[in-house]
Amino acid sequence: MNVFVTGGTGLVGSAVVSELVAHGHAVTALARSDASVRAAEAAGATAVRGDLADLDLLRREADHAEGVIHLAFRNDFSSQQALAEAVAEEAAALDALGTTLVGTDRPLVTVAGTPLVPGRASQETDPLNVEGPTGGRALAVNAVLDLASRGVRSSAIRLPRTVHRDGTGGFAGILTEAARRAGAATYPGDGMQRWPAVHALDAAVLFRLALENAPAGTSWHAVADEGDAVADIAAVIGRRLGVPVASQPIETFGPLGPIFAADQPSSSAITRAELGWTPTHPSLLEDLELVQP
Repeated sequence: MNVFVTGGTGLVGSAVVSELVAHGHAVTALARSDASVRAAEAAGATAVRGDLADLDLLRREADHAEGVIHLAFRNDFSSQQALAEAVAEEAAALDALGTTLVGTDRPLVTVAGTPLVPGRASQETDPLNVEGPTGGRALAVNAVLDLASRGVRSSAIRLPRTVHRDGTGGFAGILTEAARRAGAATYPGDGMQRWPAVHALDAAVLFRLALENAPAGTSWHAVADEGDAVADIAAVIGRRLGVPVASQPIETFGPLGPIFAADQPSSSAITRAELGWTPTHPSLLEDLELVQP
């Protein structure tokens, strides 16, 4: 299959491109810089220069492709306005990709996050939260899934808060870098809140399976670890860095504090049963053993 991929040189995207190429797919990857071009080509993809704001380019590449995987997002959290602009840019890009594929029955796989469901692990059938500063991203995902009624084999891969590889990535990676700067591995509250996680290489397999087989209008959970206690995550980070481990008030974690403090386990039971996805790479706690002092 000829596949167009946005965001193909990030932590997840680079793994997805390699997974697709290894399974015989031809990949064209959107690249915003010379460095991204080199990374995409090194992974076996054909690079096309551009970004999410170039809607004509997105339409052209989607029209030429037999399938599309969307992963790109301008991660600008410097202000509410910057975040709102990034969300709007992604929504317009997904609309351009999706409307181009209407009536073709070609696959469009986009990305979301696992939802937070109080009191239990979230499931694939739970709705995304469309409120708050990033609620627009969920609305854009829902719009993509609605294209199932218009002849697009659309699906969404929901990623957990930590996608990791070689000891880096996601919320756990943020805690690690914060521990390097502060000289202590800290966590909010009592640390019993749970974060789900997945290795980037396992997530990449699920993106390929969805591209190849997912029914239209479906959502899937790329969750290998249903939920590790944040205190356990911080304990490994502290030991690897040789720094103390301690709880800190939620307020000291800034805007991310309430999210870091939330108990947000997630299940992938439906995904495993229906798509045959089986994670095989190291768990988060195992992967964090690769953190270098």
